[in-house]
Amino acid sequence: MKILMANCTKMVQDSGGVAKVACAFSNAMVTRGHKVEVIYTDEKKGEFYFPIYAEVKCKNLNLKENGDVIKFPLYLRILREILRTFSKRLARTVNDYFQEHYLLENMKKYICEFKPDVIVSYQPAASKLILSDLKLMIPVITMSHGDPEDYFYTYPTKELPSLAQSEVCQVLMPSFEDKIKKHMPEVKTITIGNAIPQFEFSSDLEGEKEQHKIIFVGRLNRNHKRPHLLIKAFDEVANRYPDWILELWGAKDKANYYNEMKKIIKDAHLEKRVLFKGFTDDVPNVLREADIFAFPSAYEGFGMALAEGMSVGLPAIGYKNCPAVNELIKDGKTGFLCDDGVEPLAHALEKLMSDKELRVKMGKAAKADMAQFAPEKIWDKWEDLMKKIVKK
Repeated sequence: MKILMANCTKMVQDSGGVAKVACAFSNAMVTRGHKVEVIYTDEKKGEFYFPIYAEVKCKNLNLKENGDVIKFPLYLRILREILRTFSKRLARTVNDYFQEHYLLENMKKYICEFKPDVIVSYQPAASKLILSDLKLMIPVITMSHGDPEDYFYTYPTKELPSLAQSEVCQVLMPSFEDKIKKHMPEVKTITIGNAIPQFEFSSDLEGEKEQHKIIFVGRLNRNHKRPHLLIKAFDEVANRYPDWILELWGAKDKANYYNEMKKIIKDAHLEKRVLFKGFTDDVPNVLREADIFAFPSAYEGFGMALAEGMSVGLPAIGYKNCPAVNELIKDGKTGFLCDDGVEPLAHALEKLMSDKELRVKMGKAAKADMAQFAPEKIWDKWEDLMKKIVKK
């Protein structure tokens, strides 16, 4: 098959989840003997953050034939910021306008040159360009990288028809199919999760340790990942468990929020027990040293860090009202799902901190459960789906 990956976002030195999936997906399909091209939009020139095989041709829609960059005009930047004060949906319409009026011809050119059998669109914006603007007859699979409920509140309304025009819309969690069909019953959907590494090693939960560790991995931001709730919850139980520490791994978001968390730690006299560890490229080895994975997010599309933690064999804790997290964690089996807030989180932490046998049991169950997301299984599902669509 000739497969086109259409990702209308940046890729150059981008370490985000969408870029990671695009590279891994493309590499997997090339390994399986398919021809793969990636088109993307980026004002930067250069290499991708994640490895991409040489056999995968990558084309930047923002580049002219002479190598000049098509930049987002200043007037559109100003307009977007003005509209952002009213709504995210209005601001996103400006991005669509730019792509439609400045990048569409390059997209048409690259697609016509490659002549793909199937297109995997990485967001509704890309599907809109292909199906609504260019009106191409090539089958399109529209991917989702988050909770698709957002489509109907924050995405431009002009993108929504492309969902129904797609051959199928992929989502990451079974409950997400219902969310799309609630708004658009005619849309065809399928659940295919993210590919999660299957580590040969497991975290050592059975051995004797002088120090035990709760770990958080994710961007340090207030409204999404909410590590401040974990710090406060740890403070609730820290005095009863002096051999436990909390490590927070991830890049800073805003200085004010980071300083606020440092003050919480200082006021609780936990400077030596709550540690900011920064960003790491070696997440697996960070995870293998931990005993509990805590993930206090308000919302998730999947939760890659959580899934990797569970794949290493860590029992996990999250909030039961957090989308995706409440499906990845099997409450009482692979970890605990608790009510939102500090006190419920502290209670869940203590249940695991106080019971080594429970940590071991849940950690083993978590590792086994994550086998469903083994890369080969995920890529098999994608390959089977594309083959069926192409044969129609």
